[in-house]
Amino acid sequence: MKYDFKQWIKAAGVRAIKTVAQTAVATVGTSAVLSEVNWVAVVSASLLAGILSLLTSVAGLPELDQQK
Repeated sequence: MKYDFKQWIKAAGVRAIKTVAQTAVATVGTSAVLSEVNWVAVVSASLLAGILSLLTSVAGLPELDQQK
């Protein structure tokens, strides 16, 4: 499918932001106490998840297919 680039970047961006937030919450949740959180690992894992989400979105976004 061919999408309008602005629509694609918006949908992929929203999906990536949600993925980053979910990864951050899950990574922080693995620590028993907030002071024990390895923030470098949280940021690193979250950014990697966001990048992977964007790359996965290249294959297609169901959100855009439903709009037509």
